[in-house]
Order: sequence, then C-alpha cells, then structure tokens
Amino acid sequence: MTSVDTMSGESLRNAMVDRIAADHAGKGLILRPEVEAALRTVPRDLFTPGLPLEEAYDADASVLKKVRGAETVSSVSAPYLIAEMIGQAANALGGLDGAHMLEVGSGGYNASLLRELVGPSGSVTTVDIDPEITRRASACLAAAGYHDVTVICADAEHPIEPIRRYDLIIVTVGAWDIPPAWRDQLTDDGVLVVPLRTFGMTRSWALRRSGDRLVSESRRQCGFVSMQGDGAHEMRYLDIADGVHLRLDEDQGVDHDPAVVGALLGQPREEAWAGLSLPPVTVLGDLDLWLATRLTRETHFVVLSAQATAVSSGIVAPGWRFGTPATLDDDATFAYRSALRWTDRRFDLGAYAHGPAAAAAATRMVEHMRVWVDAGKPTPRLHVCPAHTPDGDLPNGAVLDKRHSRLVLTFTPEEKGTP
Repeated sequence: MTSVDTMSGESLRNAMVDRIAADHAGKGLILRPEVEAALRTVPRDLFTPGLPLEEAYDADASVLKKVRGAETVSSVSAPYLIAEMIGQAANALGGLDGAHMLEVGSGGYNASLLRELVGPSGSVTTVDIDPEITRRASACLAAAGYHDVTVICADAEHPIEPIRRYDLIIVTVGAWDIPPAWRDQLTDDGVLVVPLRTFGMTRSWALRRSGDRLVSESRRQCGFVSMQGDGAHEMRYLDIADGVHLRLDEDQGVDHDPAVVGALLGQPREEAWAGLSLPPVTVLGDLDLWLATRLTRETHFVVLSAQATAVSSGIVAPGWRFGTPATLDDDATFAYRSALRWTDRRFDLGAYAHGPAAAAAATRMVEHMRVWVDAGKPTPRLHVCPAHTPDGDLPNGAVLDKRHSRLVLTFTPEEKGTP
C-alpha cells in the first residue's frame, strides 16, 4: 500500500516536472520525453536527506549546500538546470540509451537520472574530490536502488580511468578551464557538457570532440559552485559599495581603489539607450558574451554583481544582479548594462555610467548592443583548442587564453558593421 508520504512525494515530484516543462517552453526549449520520464521516476527526496519534501522538489533551487567559510563548495543542483544540461547532452548525442558516461561533481541525483537514461547497456561513473560528498552520494544511490553507479573519490582534473573513454562527460561544478583529461577521455565524437566561465560569466556548453579540439553545439546560461583541486582558479572581487561587487576572472590588469569607484555611485549617473523594441524571448545571455568579446578590446571588461538590497535601494540597477557586463576605464569611469526599459510587452536596452567620461562609456556600450541586434542577434559558438595552438591555426574570433586551452568565441550569422 502506498504511504501518505510517498503519495505526497510523487505529487510534488510531478508538479516539479510540470514546472520544468513550462520553464523549458518559456525559453523556447523542448523537454525530451525520456528526460521527462526520468525526472518523474527518480525520487529526488532520497538525495536530499533531512530536507522537507517541498524543498526537495523545488524546481528552481539548489539544496544541501556545503559551505566553507563564506563560500559554497558543494550543492545538489537545481532540477531545472539539471534537466537543461541533460537535454543538451541528449540532443548532442541523439539520445543517451546505451551511452557510457562520466559525471564530474557528485550528488547522486544527477547520476541516477543519467542511469535511467542510459539503460541496461550503458554505464554511469560519478567522481568528486570530496570524500564526504562521495560517501553521501553512495548512500543516497543505494537507498534509491541505483547499485550499479560507480562512485569514485578523486580530482577529476586528472584522468579517472586512463584506459577508458566515455561517450559523455557531464560536469556539475563551475570550471574556469578545460583540462586535457576531459577531452582525452571522450570517444572520438564524444560530448562534454560543462559550465565554463569566460570573462567572468558562466555558460553550460555542449562541446563535441573533433580531434584535439572541442566545438560547441549549444549553450545555456547557468551558475555553479566553483571547481576545487588542481583545476581551481580564484576569482578576484572589488567590493565597491555595500552589496555591490565587480568580478575580475581573467587576470585583468585592474588596480583601482574600490572606494574611489564606489564613491562614483553616489554621483548622478549618465544613461544611454539603444532605441530598440525587442521581444521577451531575446537571449540576453548571448548579448552579454558579445559585449565581453568587444569591450575587452577597448577597456577593462568586468562583471557587476549586486545583492538584492543594493538593487532595491537604488545603488545600482543592473540588467541581471547575478552577473551583468560592465567596464572600468583607466580613469575609473564605470559603466554597466542597465535594467531593461519596458513598453507594453517589449523592451529597450540601455547602459548606466558614472565617472569622468560617463556619457561616452554608456554610449560605447549601447553602440555594441545596437550592432548585435543589427547583425541578427547572433549566437556564440565556442572552440576549445590546446594551449600550444598557434594563432594562425585558430578560427577567427575573440581569443581567450587559459591555463590548458585557447578558447575562441565566434558569432553567427556573419557579423556586419562591427565597430
């Protein structure tokens, strides 16, 4: 006989999947039937021990966060994001049945969904650097009946099983670079799905292997806790005001006094607007990468993040408080993509700026926004090349050098009128 708790869990689980399906539809995505079936099958509450069922089945929230000091170092990812990333993998591979997979970053829940999807002839291995996390994942997988998922405690910056290759590697922690081990452990046309930070902004990229390179097939905006171990890369922050921060993630040569920049926020701001009328489905995450690749040629590109209290009090009004493109000029002029200006159900793009050359900085950012729209709102494509690749062997695009890789961002359709 089904218990009341089980009925409640099933009802909440189905409601969670309904919300995920609606979220996909709102973003113009399709929730694949087999992914939906796995989400309706796996009891997420068994992977979130001690949490109320309502929290376990919140489609939008990561849970069971492990904190070290002020930093979150581990969590069970939000279901909507898990669904999007698994969808990226399934779309790239044409389905996951029979696939052999490696998951980097364990929690158990994602691995159990993948186990449902690969079927009897496939396999799932999950690895994490933290023994506490792998012990919990093993216990939760066993409690849910997934006894054939291999759980390994290791630093995934290095090969896990050197003689083995995988059809899919899916990473559930934020990476700053792509170590050679991930590429080398893929089959010849295998797929890596990874939340990768570029210019301080994270996207989940589905990357297909092509020899010693990886080329993207899709991307999603996301956020994850940062990689630990040998693959870690510390983000720099400038705390310019109470609850207002600038992220510097690519070793920018910025040496400003945060107090000087913060003082500018108390001065009247300059505004510039693109004079556009855009629909809600416009993918602003693509625009933000476009701005990063162009503005970094002209000034110091940074990312603005702000706590809710700083936004509500009017200190800043960013386009997205968790990470908005911004610039910091040598004279301390500070500009950022502003909150949208809505008219009926369409919006305009703008920039706010403070400092000695505020009007020029806001106008410069808005001009790049107009060019993006005029070019057909092109989407980014990421090419990952080995660090030793000569400039002449790189595709045309914006190059970002990392520790192991040379990343190149290109945009399609063909750009026109780039300033």
